Amino acid sequence: MVQGAAVIRFFDILLSVAGLLLASPLLVVIWVLCWFETRSPLFRQVRLGYHRRPFVLLKFRTMRLETRDLPTHLVGAESITPLGRFMRRNKLDELPQLWNVLRGEMSLVGPRPGLPSHSALIDARERRGVFDARPGITGLAQLEGIDMSTPELLASSDARMLQELSSANYFRYIIATVVGGGRGDRVRR
Repeated sequence: MVQGAAVIRFFDILLSVAGLLLASPLLVVIWVLCWFETRSPLFRQVRLGYHRRPFVLLKFRTMRLETRDLPTHLVGAESITPLGRFMRRNKLDELPQLWNVLRGEMSLVGPRPGLPSHSALIDARERRGVFDARPGITGLAQLEGIDMSTPELLASSDARMLQELSSANYFRYIIATVVGGGRGDRVRR
């Protein structure tokens, strides 16, 4: 499904190591700011990855501690902290996922990993072979503003991206994301 999967994995390792090293001062600053805001800087959540294997996704916490464990589109905007709003807008909450990429649980580019409880998305992705690739931090759906609130559309976009994923498209998605393309998962207003 993914053209040049070994080459993409090589770039995943290289770029995640470089990203973790270069962003380490920023990671420390965000960690401290999150600590003062919530006393729990890291958010850990079980997600489904390659071949539907569960793994623990890491992010900086952007929501209050008492927020229920639901897909983001089912959570109210009042759950997002002031720092969390800033981090989500600038995609800084995603930086800890570089560790997931380095560990081989994720790729920089791929379908966003879903929750084990989101059966409609799991079924739609299963039918389209989306679980045959590592999930990613960014991808076509994020750049097009498609989130988990529309599982069939998301799975279709994921499958299309994976069919067309090459080394060139891999870098195109990363660059588009870094320069501000796409947006985070929608939150209810």
